[in-house]
Amino acid sequence: MPKKSTNAAFASANQHYETEPDGDGSSAMQLYAKECSKLILEVLKKGPRTKANGEVVKVERVAGPHETLFDISKGHQAFIVAEESQEFLRPVKEPGNSYTKICFSNRSFDLDAAHIKGPILESVKDRLREVDLSNFIAGRPKDEALEVMNVFSEALGEKVVRAFGKLLKSQHNLRELYLMNDGISEEAAKAVCELIPSTEKLRILQFHNDMTGDEEAVAISKIVKHSPLLVDFRCSSTRVDFEGGVALSEALGTSTHLKKLDLRNSMFGVEVLKKQLLTKLNLSENELKDVGAIQISKALQINHDQLKEVDMSTNKIRRAGARVLAQAVEGKPEFKLLNIDGNFISDEGIDELKRIFKASPDLLGSLNENDPDGVDDDDDDDEKQSVYEDKGDTDELESKLKNLGIN
Repeated sequence: MPKKSTNAAFASANQHYETEPDGDGSSAMQLYAKECSKLILEVLKKGPRTKANGEVVKVERVAGPHETLFDISKGHQAFIVAEESQEFLRPVKEPGNSYTKICFSNRSFDLDAAHIKGPILESVKDRLREVDLSNFIAGRPKDEALEVMNVFSEALGEKVVRAFGKLLKSQHNLRELYLMNDGISEEAAKAVCELIPSTEKLRILQFHNDMTGDEEAVAISKIVKHSPLLVDFRCSSTRVDFEGGVALSEALGTSTHLKKLDLRNSMFGVEVLKKQLLTKLNLSENELKDVGAIQISKALQINHDQLKEVDMSTNKIRRAGARVLAQAVEGKPEFKLLNIDGNFISDEGIDELKRIFKASPDLLGSLNENDPDGVDDDDDDDEKQSVYEDKGDTDELESKLKNLGIN
């Protein structure tokens, strides 16, 4: 159909809609379809046009409509329940649709409707280019407020975070916050801390594989300090160094309910291990070596009766460190698993571990990736470690630790 005709039909429908602002747009759509039908009939009745020389103008075949925008935002704000959600989103579910933009502005979905909406959006996520969710939470009952925010694989600079400013500022009941693979900058971390009005109910806070360094860690530590109910904290595969580690350790030191701590590939001290409610500790991939392993073991020996799992894999730990770790956790009433695979434990050391866990062998995880002949890149450390191995005496290693201020 000629573009001129469709424009005329749209103009009529739009005028109708604007004169009935309280409507949901359905009557305007019906008018648009009616006007289009009338115009199509008129074109067909006229037949093909001819040029001045008598040549018949060839009518090109027009492909069917390929709508790229799915918009249910027209009219006043409305709350959508599960049954309505199915009907509203039916076009998105239809095979062959070409939607690349979706607008849910002014449409607030209840919990059941949101569960229906999620899988439908998941099915078209690969081709979506734009999603408008403005004003889609305001007005929901407090018991249905946003509780979990998972921001995954985004380039989170300050501008992006502040673009979500209104959404973040409205969150007084947030319970879980995940920032994963986001390359979060110092300014972005500060913006998150600034914009979220309250983290008093926050129970899970996870950062993973971000560009988080010392400055970002200091900002994150402020979130931790204001999260009294925090039970699960993860800051793994980051660039946090000494200064940021100290700030986070001090903040976590105030987390009296902390039960799960994941610092893999991001080691910044053992101050947080003073908390007695830990059930799971993950410090894998931190190059702790025997010195660090014994430091961790000392922190775990006293109390920590609720501890269930310790992961110290891939830390260049040798016989002395492995033995002290095993002794620290063996006998704890709730303990389930010690993972020290991927280290440099000698064959004699493995035999020693098996003797320690003789009464409960299931507590010792697999050692298939252990390398008894493993060599550290640092030659000086290798010599020191080999001395400890030869003497087989933890006391000498512990005496060395005193020089580092470890008690």
